[in-house]
Amino acid sequence: MKLVYTGKTKNVYALDDGNYLLRFKDDATGADGVFDPGMNTVGLTIEGAGRAGLRLTKFFFEALQREGIPTHFIDADIEKATMTVKPAKLFGKGLEVICRYRAVGSFLRRYGDYVEEGQPLDAFVETTLKDDAREDPPITEDALEMLGILSKAEYQVLKGLTREIAAVVKSELAKKDIELYDIKFEFGRVGDEQQIILVDEISGGNMRAFKEGKHIQPLDLEKLMLGE
Repeated sequence: MKLVYTGKTKNVYALDDGNYLLRFKDDATGADGVFDPGMNTVGLTIEGAGRAGLRLTKFFFEALQREGIPTHFIDADIEKATMTVKPAKLFGKGLEVICRYRAVGSFLRRYGDYVEEGQPLDAFVETTLKDDAREDPPITEDALEMLGILSKAEYQVLKGLTREIAAVVKSELAKKDIELYDIKFEFGRVGDEQQIILVDEISGGNMRAFKEGKHIQPLDLEKLMLGE
């Protein structure tokens, strides 16, 4: 097993069989001890967050599997906080795709002259480049094509999958009377046909979820969803 990438919230290892192993950490993004899924810096360490994130990720990936939605998930070892995944090639140096149901976070900071905090949004999809030095700049469909990151046809697939996956997550949360405000995903290409699939994770660390008007911390979200 060879370490190939050290991330903010997980490390990635190459396995001998060609697959990859993700090891989840207890670190969370944010600043000054306050969790924020939109930040690109580690702001706090929450004991048990790695396993909690993996439990939720396994839960959501299995829900997507039942819906026939393609992901890189193979299996997970909760005790070791690891997940085995298929190899996938990222778009450029990494692309994040956000689906927004309410105006919060960076969307509100950018467009605050036009929206009120918490204003409903119609599954708004936006893309940002994974670039810590440039604070993950938003990028448009035209720019993605011009820079050779993905084609317009691929963008439409990406956008459709983002809304489809977010709807599944939103539906599962709603069963526990939890409302999804926004969520970010990552995608990659796999196989000779370059199929676009969901990669990375789906956990409290990459979404904003609220219950009775109060924001739910990542560890609490896992407990509410899975009763642990």
